[in-house]
Amino acid sequence: MGVLLDLIQRGGWVMYPILCCSLAALAIVMERIWSLRRSKVAPRGLVYSVNDLIAKRRYNEAAFLCQDGATAAERLIRQAIKMTGHPRAVFRDVMEETGRREAVFLGSHLELLGVIAAISPLLGLLGTVSGMISAFGAVAQAGLGNPGLLAGGIGQALLTTAAGLVVAIPAMVIHRLLLSRVETLTGDLEDLGADLLESLAAPDPYAPVESL
Repeated sequence: MGVLLDLIQRGGWVMYPILCCSLAALAIVMERIWSLRRSKVAPRGLVYSVNDLIAKRRYNEAAFLCQDGATAAERLIRQAIKMTGHPRAVFRDVMEETGRREAVFLGSHLELLGVIAAISPLLGLLGTVSGMISAFGAVAQAGLGNPGLLAGGIGQALLTTAAGLVVAIPAMVIHRLLLSRVETLTGDLEDLGADLLESLAAPDPYAPVESL
């Protein structure tokens, strides 16, 4: 802890917003890892059980399994059961709207994580430029008789660039991984919605009838 505080003090004021970015990124990553578990979005056991009950037309039992609405799959299934018997076009529109809301929830805070990954190195560069200006100012006053003064000032200024990269690189990598996770889970919800559409929607009254 003492070493960290020493680095922050040596790096100057820019180290404080970089530290805030690192704490915010850590909080977002931990929250999203917890929220994007399959058991919190689309538990396979629940999906299999509900599909089996719907195939047997035991809609009340399927609705009972999803009564808590604690996961995205449960909320999607509950909405689908409410729409049972509606025309396919109406059913599809409602399910797509429900799916969009769930996708937005799955991706919440990831945009902020991307912003943190983008601005952290810029903050580091700002700190470096500010430090270099101070270092050359000190040299201008003391003269070139002490090269160590310039080297020390430059080394201190570069601390902020290193700190910004230390925050940005993991944040960017984890951001991409979490986006991929969101895409996978969204795809699973889309598959579930398509299955529910086929099982619960009524035929479109205006759909063309195939001739024998």
